Amino acid sequence: MEAATPLPFSSVHVRNGRLAIDALVVDDQCAVRQAAERGDPARFVVEAIEIGARVLDREQAATDTDFVKLEFERAARDLNQQFTERATKVADRLDQKVEEAFGAEHGHVAKVLARHFGDESTGAVQHRVKAVLDEVARTMREDLRKQLTSDTTDNPIVAIQRSSLKVIRDSTTAQNEALVAMTGKLEALKLQVSELRAEKQRLEDVSAAESRGTAKGRTYEEAVFEALDTVATSRGDGCEALGDLRGDDGKKGDVLVSVDACTGPARGRIVFEAKDAQNLSRPKALEYLDRALANRGADYAVLVMPSADNLPARSNPLREINGDKLFVTFDPEEGSTLALEVAYSLARARVLMARDAEGGVDAGAVRAEVERAIGALEEVKRIKTQLTHAQNGVKGAREIVEALESGVKAHLTAINVLLDAQ
Repeated sequence: MEAATPLPFSSVHVRNGRLAIDALVVDDQCAVRQAAERGDPARFVVEAIEIGARVLDREQAATDTDFVKLEFERAARDLNQQFTERATKVADRLDQKVEEAFGAEHGHVAKVLARHFGDESTGAVQHRVKAVLDEVARTMREDLRKQLTSDTTDNPIVAIQRSSLKVIRDSTTAQNEALVAMTGKLEALKLQVSELRAEKQRLEDVSAAESRGTAKGRTYEEAVFEALDTVATSRGDGCEALGDLRGDDGKKGDVLVSVDACTGPARGRIVFEAKDAQNLSRPKALEYLDRALANRGADYAVLVMPSADNLPARSNPLREINGDKLFVTFDPEEGSTLALEVAYSLARARVLMARDAEGGVDAGAVRAEVERAIGALEEVKRIKTQLTHAQNGVKGAREIVEALESGVKAHLTAINVLLDAQ
């Protein structure tokens, strides 16, 4: 005997407001093609069933409307037919009554006229005929009234009323259910719209905050570039603003100085990273400088920040790190570029000494001048701090500060002379 082949019957159940389908196989080529094109066939099947159910629901509503229309038309035809039959019966009965009353041979009127009246009797005949007609008409009206006002199935109007009431009641119930469902959907949509508006406002606020932060950082970066450009021009160096230009590692490195680029090939490069931010850790700052060195192909990196409070913890300005990195402060609002000039000169000296390690540069003299310049700069900072708190003797202290600044600039000039003496 052959082995029994299992029949591919599917099982469909409705439980707890959900539709469950087991072992369902669909052979429709359109459905198979669309399911294959979708990335999630299961989701496609759910959407196809939901869309098909809604289409069938709309088709069923249209079918119900056509059914009501057909029922009204059928009831009207039945009423017309029944009314015609009733009218025919009434007419037949009227004909019968008229025949009985006015028949030429067997009519009551003819018999009465023949029995009671002769050719000379004319006065009472009209009254008798009128009485008979009135009685017949009254009887007909009574019969018709009883038929049209009765609650039995003989009355065609009762059937129409009952059918109409049932259709109206069912239609009202369906409309109420649809309105309840639509109200729920509208409430859900209102909630979604409110959430989307809140999310949009949040994103706009975040974007505005980011724009303000970017604008502030760009302003400080431009101020640093302008100060460095002035210093570089006085020394015959090239200065470029690269904050908007991407390198191999993004936009790390805001300003690039090419040493002696105005008089010939560049003898070295110094990259400056301007940061108008707080809470920048020392490892993060060093990482920025290392990436800026690699991104711009520079020999020395300088991190410029507005004040000592912005510098990473446990970091001092104008203190070299690893021989190729330096932190310095520059506040555009103060208007003094002295610290930035010292950092510039130190970085420039380091680059030139590294390039001319076997040349005629007196490294010891350069280091000595650098130390004197840094010491003088520290003295300037100390006196400026005292000026902030002092109320008397401001003018004299200011003159001392200006003299010290002149001394620092003299040391920087000496450094440049030592670097150029080769």
